[in-house]
Amino acid sequence: MLDVRRLSLLRAFSVHGTIAATAEALHLTGPAVSQQLAALERETGVPVLEKQGRTLRLTAAGRLLVEHAEVILGDLASAEAALESLRGGAGGPVRVAAFPSAARTLLPEVWRLLAGDARNEAGGPPGQPGLRIAEHEPDAAVESLRRHETDIAVVHAYSLLPREVPAGCEQHHLMEDPVLLAVPPALAAEHGLAPGDALDLALLAGRNWLMPGSETSCHELTRRACGAAGFVPRPVAVASDFSVLTALVAAGAGVALVPRLALPAALDGISLHPPAHPVTRTVSALLAAGTAGQPPLRRVLECLVAAAGRRA
Repeated sequence: MLDVRRLSLLRAFSVHGTIAATAEALHLTGPAVSQQLAALERETGVPVLEKQGRTLRLTAAGRLLVEHAEVILGDLASAEAALESLRGGAGGPVRVAAFPSAARTLLPEVWRLLAGDARNEAGGPPGQPGLRIAEHEPDAAVESLRRHETDIAVVHAYSLLPREVPAGCEQHHLMEDPVLLAVPPALAAEHGLAPGDALDLALLAGRNWLMPGSETSCHELTRRACGAAGFVPRPVAVASDFSVLTALVAAGAGVALVPRLALPAALDGISLHPPAHPVTRTVSALLAAGTAGQPPLRRVLECLVAAAGRRA
């Protein structure tokens, strides 16, 4: 019978990529990791690792075992969550990684809800929630979750830029966030548009564009949306902070596609319009498979759903 601990070690190698990084992540020595993986090969009767130059990589059998390990470890996590729920265990702090606009709009509400829970348990003023927050773009948040450095990753996927659910993870839908065109009011008047009227992107082909940084999926979303309208956007400003882009829109510097969650509180000097061909981004919470039943994670997930429902 295959040893679950060795399967877990192989799965960790698939995430970290080297024996040394796997050993460091699991607080083991390199030789100990190598010995356990060698023992797994003896159990299976087939090589699970092979040399590629000076590095090791998974064989076809190794990749197959990792796929099964994701399922097995998810089932074990689910069983542990059910037992913890029966015991009524509180667990430790919940680590949440979220993209910037979700961190700004959803997580403060989650914090308030959890602080209310702590107050009700202890009596008196609001308590300190068992929450640890990090701001990460979706790819970095997923990687942090895969490395077990995060318990919940709040991510997004655009309708024009879908994102697969990573292996070994489960997805919980939070909300649909519409993407809007932010333009100067004079431009909207030029086209006879009232606030909220749909605007065809093709009409903006010759305009200056204000775009997120090229390292973000929001940048690629703008390129794809404009490409579908038949043109390549001409950026005159690039900034990963949407408040910078909207401030530039208000100054008349150009136009931008902005998700509703990313809009600043003050919208003076900006006219907002849905694209004629709607674009949305789906906001989701990702957890390691089987862990959503753990009481602390389940409560944070409930608060995320409530916060997203209020925003939606």
